[in-house]
Amino acid sequence: MDELAAAAGITVRTLRFYRERGLIPPPRREGRIAWYGDDHLARLRTIAALLERGHTLNGIADLTTAFESGRNVREVLALPAPSEEEPVRLTPEELADRFAGEVTAENLAAALDLGYLVTDGEEIVHVSRRLLDVSAALVREGVPLAEVLKAGARVREHAEALAGLFAELLGAYASEGDLERLRPLAKSVVEAELSLALDRRLRPGEPAS
Repeated sequence: MDELAAAAGITVRTLRFYRERGLIPPPRREGRIAWYGDDHLARLRTIAALLERGHTLNGIADLTTAFESGRNVREVLALPAPSEEEPVRLTPEELADRFAGEVTAENLAAALDLGYLVTDGEEIVHVSRRLLDVSAALVREGVPLAEVLKAGARVREHAEALAGLFAELLGAYASEGDLERLRPLAKSVVEAELSLALDRRLRPGEPAS
């Protein structure tokens, strides 16, 4: 226990508290000796990362229960299911292969925080194939996954603002039954404006065609 606490950067008292709360699994026992392993250390680092992002111990306990019971973390976090994006089922090994060397406790916590990852039994579910593929492509190009996730959080803020703008606009001039039908128009405006903005950022000074 002393060695595990030192490796995790916490006190033995804190470790005992986590164990009593069920935040980490019990050790493997051989007689009077209790053995802790890499799984326990990874769990402690995940707890630290979640605490740093503002999660409470009660919330972390709910997530821990979800992982161990196979409940869906999306349900625990009360996140809405996407209506268009295709989810992707992955084993932990497959997820690690997609982001070789980048699936750290901190990155896992950030992905959970954003709602990119949820669990279903022993499998991990990424909520969007497009986001998964793009994230993996950026990492292959040398962009650290931690930075990809930070960018994703910033994009989420802007996307929420844009969604609110169009929901308000369409809600004022279209009936409720037409909102889904008009949804592609809002997406087209955003895609076109983003394309023009990238032109201005990536090709400054070029004359307009």
